[in-house]
Amino acid sequence: MKFARSFCLTRTALLAGGLALAATVATAGGNHAGGHHESPIGQPGVAAQVRRTVEVDMVSGMRFKPSDIRVKAGETVRFVLRNTDSVKHEFSLGTQQELLEHYEVMKKFPDMEHDEPNKVSLAPGQRGEVIWKFTHAGAVDFACLHVGHFDAGMKGQVKVAAK
Repeated sequence: MKFARSFCLTRTALLAGGLALAATVATAGGNHAGGHHESPIGQPGVAAQVRRTVEVDMVSGMRFKPSDIRVKAGETVRFVLRNTDSVKHEFSLGTQQELLEHYEVMKKFPDMEHDEPNKVSLAPGQRGEVIWKFTHAGAVDFACLHVGHFDAGMKGQVKVAAK
């Protein structure tokens, strides 16, 4: 009888633990659209869906030219970046909060290299690109987050119009 009761309690504990684990895994999976929430700035774009290219120069005086860009929600844009300055720069798309948080990290690790689809770092004379799909109307900020550059005003904004 003791063995049967012990076996029953152990089996119940294992079943409860298994259910708790299953609930945790289901919750960690996120929403039904691929397991992650959609970013308020959009998502990495697919080259075959690019309908427009926007050229952006990183210039002396810690500026982007242009710094004000207009797109439509649902549009996939290829940003072609050129660093025409004599110092390294970066183009980083994000919310104002994301950019400020990343800037604080860059202050601690100024030689950090990036491998994210919304960022590109370029040495003087280099070219690069970011392909991005803007999924929501509103504003998406961009900036150079190398130490001192953001504070000097090297930032801009993509204004995303509703479809």
